[in-house]
Formats: sequence, structure tokens, C-alpha cells
Amino acid sequence: MNIIFNYNQPSFIVLILFLSAWLIQIIYHWGLFRRLAFYKEEKKNTNYEPISVIVCARDAHDYLIDLIPAVLSQDYPDFELVIVNDCSQDETEEYLKEVVRNNPKVKLVNLTQNLNFFKGKKFPLSMGIKSAQHDLLVLTDADCLPTSEKWLRNIVESYDKDTEIVLGYGPYSEYKGLLNKLIRFDTLYIAMQYLSLALAKKPYMGVGRNLSYRKRTFFKNKGFISHYNIPSGDDDLFISQVANRNNTRICIDIENRVISEPKKTWSSWIHQKRRHYSTGTKYKPIINSILALLLGSKILYYTTLLSLFLLPHAFDLSIGNIYYYLIIAFFALTHYITQFVIYHKSAKVLGEKNLFLVFTPLYDCFFMVFTTLIGFWSTLFKPKGW
Repeated sequence: MNIIFNYNQPSFIVLILFLSAWLIQIIYHWGLFRRLAFYKEEKKNTNYEPISVIVCARDAHDYLIDLIPAVLSQDYPDFELVIVNDCSQDETEEYLKEVVRNNPKVKLVNLTQNLNFFKGKKFPLSMGIKSAQHDLLVLTDADCLPTSEKWLRNIVESYDKDTEIVLGYGPYSEYKGLLNKLIRFDTLYIAMQYLSLALAKKPYMGVGRNLSYRKRTFFKNKGFISHYNIPSGDDDLFISQVANRNNTRICIDIENRVISEPKKTWSSWIHQKRRHYSTGTKYKPIINSILALLLGSKILYYTTLLSLFLLPHAFDLSIGNIYYYLIIAFFALTHYITQFVIYHKSAKVLGEKNLFLVFTPLYDCFFMVFTTLIGFWSTLFKPKGW
């Protein structure tokens, strides 16, 4: 009943590749992603210094009527809300002028000409930061809503004397349908990567809808100058540029979430993902290597697992091959259980629900193909606008 391998057979080579990919994936899950999955937040700072909340808005009237009251109702002693109207064509400007007249906490930066000193959102955001009265900045988007009145308080409590950057989490609203599930799973998985790496002292990105850093940090590093010609990157490329092992912390308390409206059509989501992927090649080499190995080992794991069951001897149900398949099944099962535990715990930490994570391998297979295709497409054909 011994299993005898011919080392020159394709099945043996595939088996070695499969076991190698399995091991790399297990190391990523238990060595990296467990940092987020089992994270216990500790807040110490009670010095509630003044804050400037920065929001860029373009044709966002319908969102601002919800966002502005939600920000102004924050349980925080001293803050201002700086809203940059970026050449809106709807009722945004008129609405914001009315808000400013009635609330001294709100400051309007009104851009009436489309000045392309920076591509995409970077110029209006730079103008908002320049206009901010306070050193401590909190950034969000016009189509977002904080889920708690403790949002600003939680962010500030995450700062200590060495902190210059605090990374938050920004989930998307839950709706029925496959597209919404894919968007929310993708958001969870991306968060698992950048938050886990931040906890491993290798921060490389944040999300602009829930992000905080100091104004002096922005200007000390010359803002977006190093990547001004790229439409995206106001969050991830800037954080990649300025974050280090000592100056970055995360804040993922359930009261610190800022929820956004997801894309409702496949074409709009694909356009958004193209824009995001276009910045990926600009990360630091070590980060690109970590992310490439993660994706490469995942592709190798699933393709070799499938190959092991499709090789010619798969139809030979001899005793030896039964033991062979039991061994393969054991490794596949341990990978699945590890993956489910880490994803489930991470989703719980981040407040994500109803993602049907038992189907994570199916999500994986979809995004392996999707990420590869969109990544190549975005690299070859740069998207425009924001």
C-alpha cells in the first residue's frame, strides 16, 4: 500500500509545487493576517487636540445633506469641517454656502476652475489641507457616513507622541446581489492586507474615506508632488511615501467605521478598480514583493490542487492512489479551515457580516482572474479622472 512516486513524473513535480504554495499560504495566514484577525485595540491618548476634517466634493449635493449633519454631531470638543467644492455643476455650491452661513464650524473652499496642477482628487485635497486651521487632519469622502458620534474621538485616542498617521477602515453598505458581495469581500481582503502589514510595521496604504495624518507631515513630505501626475494615490501612494514602522497606527474600533455607498454597476466598479490598480506598481519594492508572492502563491495553490486531481492517474482508484488523495485532501482541508478562521475573525473585527465566507475559495478564484486581468489592463491603459 505504499505510494511510490516516479520523480520524473509530472504529478510529483506538481505535488512539490502544491505543497510549496500551501506552505506559503499558511505562513501568510498565520504569520501576517492573524495580526488583524486577533487584534485587540488599545487606546491611550486623551489629549483631544483640535481637528480639521477634510472632505472633497464634486456634484455631491445628495450625499452632503447626510454627511454634514453626521460630522457636525460628532462628540468631540474642538473641530472644523473643511469642504472643498471641486467645480460642482449641481446644487452643491449653493447648499454649502448656506451651511457656512449657519454654522461657524464649516469652512468652504470653492474651486470654480478645473486647474490641473494635480491629477484627479489631489489638487482639491491639497487646497483643503492648506486651508485647514489645525494640524491634526481627518479625511473622508462626500459619499461616506460615520457610523458613530465617537468617530473623531476614537481616531485621536489612537495617536501617541510618535504617531503621524492613523489608518481606519471604510466598509461599503450591504445590498442584495452578487456584485455587492464581491465589492464587500474585496474591501475586506484589501483591508486584511494593509492593516495586517501596518501591524507588522510595514504600512503601505490607507483608504481616503477614513484616514488621519498631520498637516505638518503632509507639507514636510511635499504633499503629492512625487506622484502628482497619477489620478489615484492621494491615499495609498502618499501613505506609502511617508509611513514607517514608528509613525503609523491603526484604528478599527466598531465606532470608528465610515461607511460608503458601493458601485451599483459592473462597469463603474471595474473603472474604480482600474484606477486603484494603476497605483500598485508605485509601492515600495518590498511591499510589491510581499503582495506579488501572496497572489502568486494563491494562484499556484489553486492551479496545482486542480491539476493533481486532473492528472491521468486520478482515474486509477487503486489503494495507493486512495491514500494519495487522502493526503492531498488533508492539506486542502487544513488550508480551507485556516483560511475560514482567519477571514471570519478578520470580518468580525472589522464589523463585516453576511459575506458567506464559507465560499472564500470561490471568491479567491474569481479575484485571481479579475485582479490579474484588471492589473494588466490598468498598467497598459492608464485610467483618467477620479
